[in-house]
Amino acid sequence: MSRSKRLTDADRMEIVREAAEGVSTSVLAERFGVSVRAIQYTLKADAERQTDAAIPVSAVSVKVTATELVALDEVLAKAGIESRAEGLRRLIQAAGGVFVPDAQMAAEMARYRASLHEVGNGVAQIAKQMTQANRTGHAAGPVFTELRLAQMRGLARFILDSADEIDLLLRRRRDAMQLEATAALREFAHAAE
Repeated sequence: MSRSKRLTDADRMEIVREAAEGVSTSVLAERFGVSVRAIQYTLKADAERQTDAAIPVSAVSVKVTATELVALDEVLAKAGIESRAEGLRRLIQAAGGVFVPDAQMAAEMARYRASLHEVGNGVAQIAKQMTQANRTGHAAGPVFTELRLAQMRGLARFILDSADEIDLLLRRRRDAMQLEATAALREFAHAAE
């Protein structure tokens, strides 16, 4: 193996292609008559070239419902973007501010989680008392007063109201993200003009 051999552009392209197919660096080094390090440098240089040139090398695949696909196509059409691939690429490029965690939503969810935890404790206490009543007064049946019934109804109402509030919160956040994504697409569409 001659260390002075220089790889041609065609050699480098062949090395990159074969490495992508899984051929090892040692096999490539032997075949092209260079060191393993020369092969590694060639592959590294190609990876840097692709990054610098923003050559798309990764694919994203996602399954969506027919309704979601129609909605995406409508947003892309309004923004003047001709292909789904270009629209998704622009969204990914603009994702810096769109897909970051929402601190306000996290705080709201923590509040709901704490409230639901309290409700769970209340239900557990009522169940415990009913179990004790069942054990002590089997013949008379469990003691279930009007107060306990009102407490259970209040807990059920709280859970349903919480579910509605969470649903509303998530819908508002989704709508806000949709507006941000639409603005990002529109911005990129105008920048391309």
